[in-house]
Amino acid sequence: MNYEESLNWIHDQLKFGIKPGLERMQWMLERLGSPQEKINGIHVVGTNGKGSTLNYMRSALNANNYTVGTFTSPYIEVFNERIAVDGKPIPDEAIAELATMVRPVSELMEEETPFGKATEFEIITVMMFVYFGKVNPVDFVIVEAGLGATYDSTNVFRPVMTLLTSIGLDHTEILGDTLIDITRDKSGVIKEGIPLVYNIADDHSREYVRGVLEEKNAKGVEMHRDIIIFHRSDEFDFKYGVYDFENIQLKMIGAHQHENASLAMAALLELKERGRLTLDLNKMVDAIEETSWGGRIEVLQESPLIIADGAHNNEAVDALVSAMEEYYSDKKITVLFSAVKGKPIGPMVDKLAVIADEFKVTEFEFFKSRPVEEIYEAVSHPKKEKVSDYRTFIKEFDGEMLLITGSLYFISDIKQTFKGPSGP
Repeated sequence: MNYEESLNWIHDQLKFGIKPGLERMQWMLERLGSPQEKINGIHVVGTNGKGSTLNYMRSALNANNYTVGTFTSPYIEVFNERIAVDGKPIPDEAIAELATMVRPVSELMEEETPFGKATEFEIITVMMFVYFGKVNPVDFVIVEAGLGATYDSTNVFRPVMTLLTSIGLDHTEILGDTLIDITRDKSGVIKEGIPLVYNIADDHSREYVRGVLEEKNAKGVEMHRDIIIFHRSDEFDFKYGVYDFENIQLKMIGAHQHENASLAMAALLELKERGRLTLDLNKMVDAIEETSWGGRIEVLQESPLIIADGAHNNEAVDALVSAMEEYYSDKKITVLFSAVKGKPIGPMVDKLAVIADEFKVTEFEFFKSRPVEEIYEAVSHPKKEKVSDYRTFIKEFDGEMLLITGSLYFISDIKQTFKGPSGP
């Protein structure tokens, strides 16, 4: 298959939806030579903050002369971003080669087993393991989980380090209705003897994870217990064990990014202590300070100011609102919001309404996009309005500040709009 044929085949698997379980992954990987066993992998799971934390780690490792593969989702501008080396998407030819290798195995599984067809995410995950385990080995592979943890397609390898960035109520229809349900699922990535660096706000969830760590004889490195940070507006101080760094100033704003960066640093320092890598600490901190990540409070345009953020659940909206209140309280903010089906958007739009002078809602071209009428009904802001053509609206916006938020898939569409020849 060529690149276009490969993408068409991969995306065609999307209609088979989400199928929790690892038997399809294990079957396909075994027939491909178990490439997941050959990577030096770091597993990143959590409700929010996975992408940013992964990127902080990748930047710091690159600065210390390590080659790093990453697996992320969703993509923001091009599909190939999902499998990247040193922050650069792999080439079209590699996607075509991987799809051509994986497709026969996928089709054989459908013919010879009761497992049925693989999902799109399973196919891409297998492609990633094949790429880094067979085709193009690298020093480290940082793997971001998709949905959940225990039965997520990525949970088929033994990492050298696991990070749990947060626990919140998201994908409750699959993972469970309570924080403890979701904590049980996330805890399924804790492996015997493998350290976990984690950030959990809820007391009961934190105690549950501590219990699993004890059962698995695994070291826990806990935010606000083992990792100490002091927030000072746009700077923070960090302390972990004998390591102490002051006046760290990130490109990505918000107290939640201080925590994400601190998780990344603590994980790297723990790997250093275990003899897994060599770190120049100054290079690590400098790289983390310079890290940016698309679609996370990202400035798309300076005048008028347009910011995009993929705050797609309650906890992410809390972090976004907090950052807006701290950094942009002097601005009149117009919110442009869209979401996908299955999200409890009522609390999200209520929180955004607090910072919004005007509230615009829209829908975008995606099979799971929530109809604009549903979003409009959920918003109680006195200055709410439906936007039918959001591209034109953005192009003609002349207010003080436009905050585009909701779904990361929506932000991906927006980013491609800005990148295109007819963009703003």
